[in-house]
Amino acid sequence: MKPTLVLVGRPNVGKSTLFNRLTKSRDAIVADLPGLTRDRHYGHGKVGKKPFLVVDTGGFEPLIKDGILHEMARQTEQAIVEADVVVFVVDGRTGLTPHDKEIAQLLRRSERPVLVAVNKAEGMVAGMVEAEFHALGLGEPMAISAAHGEGVRHLVELALADFPEPEDDEWHSTSTRVAIVGRPNVGKSTLINTLLGEERVIAFDAPGTTRDSIEIDFERGGNSYVLIDTAGMRKRGKVFEAIEKFSVVKTLQAIEDANVVILMVDAQADISDQDAHIADFIVQSGRALVVAVNKWDGLDGYVREQTRLTLQRKLKFLDFAKFHFISARDNIGLGNLFRSVDAAYAAAMTKLSTPRLTRVLSDAIARQAPPKHGLFRPKPRYAHQGGSNPPIIVIHGNAVDQIGDSYRRYLEHTFRDAFHLQGTPLRIQFVAAKNPYADKEGR
Repeated sequence: MKPTLVLVGRPNVGKSTLFNRLTKSRDAIVADLPGLTRDRHYGHGKVGKKPFLVVDTGGFEPLIKDGILHEMARQTEQAIVEADVVVFVVDGRTGLTPHDKEIAQLLRRSERPVLVAVNKAEGMVAGMVEAEFHALGLGEPMAISAAHGEGVRHLVELALADFPEPEDDEWHSTSTRVAIVGRPNVGKSTLINTLLGEERVIAFDAPGTTRDSIEIDFERGGNSYVLIDTAGMRKRGKVFEAIEKFSVVKTLQAIEDANVVILMVDAQADISDQDAHIADFIVQSGRALVVAVNKWDGLDGYVREQTRLTLQRKLKFLDFAKFHFISARDNIGLGNLFRSVDAAYAAAMTKLSTPRLTRVLSDAIARQAPPKHGLFRPKPRYAHQGGSNPPIIVIHGNAVDQIGDSYRRYLEHTFRDAFHLQGTPLRIQFVAAKNPYADKEGR
């Protein structure tokens, strides 16, 4: 499981800038979920050799007891509890503030590993800008510049020093790992209990368990699965969805640890941007996906048609996934749901032969050649498989690195149709042949 770095600090110290630096993007997913604020971001870390998840929390105001700032503080405290490492971001130009001391006091009580990142230190002497932050009592401060990247890689390497190198991304278990994710109250617990045929303890509220996803062995149709529950903490006799807790970190880790994700949405509630945010992270993670539209029973024909149109509009980027309209409570549609789970897993792990990939590529080019880039037209030559889970197709040729997103999507659909890869994202990578005259230019 990937370790999680949580960025904490008062407003305007550069947490979001650091987040964008760590994820190498400026389009972070926003977790606009009940009880979460719109400036909470999460994504995949892309700095250093070890993979990790990173969470950017809202500006931390721990002493405010009501309103939106209180909600931000409450969610930040939850993220701290679930963090593997907390990166406490402070402003090296403003210097140490009473607000920083309040946050430091809370972090000491959390007993989580903490690194103090003294941001905005570009052009300053590291030792001098770090000096006053020793008073926080959280170890050796580190001067960085999130905007310029100075010291960021060293910060990540230090934060992840105690975590092992990533293992081979092949799945060795004979059981398919299925994470069931979605917003609170969509019916995740009901689905699990219906599949198991019993009301069973899925989680228990005890110290040390708050960060654990709950795994349940399950067999259906002669196939073995491990169900990964993200429904939250519950005791026996209290499995009521009204008290479900939602944890962003727990859900991200469950997605990362799965072979296939079942994304549950509620047909009797609005299909909101929140569902799309979760779905987008699943796609970014490269996980095979099946969408379960729950509580379909009891809806009249007009509402069903409107729900289908809303799904097509808000989740149109999931055109590779199979949608199932189910009732978890009444065990309607669950057999077809798991047939799609099996198909999605098979597609994610499929082996693609180089000769057939190249033939499909040649046929695609014959039907529609890549658009010209300047005076030259990219010339794809051959393709081979670069990995599984999700399938990665590597295309070699001249100037293929100039192929745009539109033609990339055309090739994705072509390969998906040719190899029947429904249920899994597909990645295409372009490797351009080296220009033999490049080194001679300018002589």
